[in-house]
Amino acid sequence: MERDELRSIIESLLFVSQGPLTIQRLGEVMEGVEKDDIRATLDELQAELENARRGVRLVEVAGGYQLRTAKVNADWVKKFLGGRPARMGRATLETLAIIAYRQPITRAEIEAIRGVDVDGVINTLLDRSMIRAVARKDVPGRPFLYGTTPEFLQMFNLKDLTHLPMLKEMEEITLPEMPGEELPLESPEDC
Repeated sequence: MERDELRSIIESLLFVSQGPLTIQRLGEVMEGVEKDDIRATLDELQAELENARRGVRLVEVAGGYQLRTAKVNADWVKKFLGGRPARMGRATLETLAIIAYRQPITRAEIEAIRGVDVDGVINTLLDRSMIRAVARKDVPGRPFLYGTTPEFLQMFNLKDLTHLPMLKEMEEITLPEMPGEELPLESPEDC
């Protein structure tokens, strides 16, 4: 298969896909095409879209590749779609962060960290497909262990969980500097 034909097919598949496409899935669809050729074509397309300053980008997210709008056009896209982005409250974000950094984790372990009941928050995150029950813990009562989903990776534009920001990075982004005051924070391993 010629490179231009391969590129055309990959572009079409990315365009119609409702989520990220993995190289493996692209290989299944395009039988006989080497995965190295698929990867090289994706890299070329990604570079071209970025360098040409086009309205879409090819982004590696959630273990696959997906076409997404350029960030510089976000306001126009929001205006066109007429909606506000989905928002999460503080309790939901805190719970999601605990699950992301400590997974797999039980509801009781989350409640021990947060100090409050998380039933409603867990149900919200399950409904939004941000988390899922990944197993049951081998203790009396066999509670569910929760972990994040590919939808979580997509929402936060992460290739995989290793791309979660470290706590030090989060401190720099989110904490206001207060002269003479340091806030004690635990590392993700200590949470």
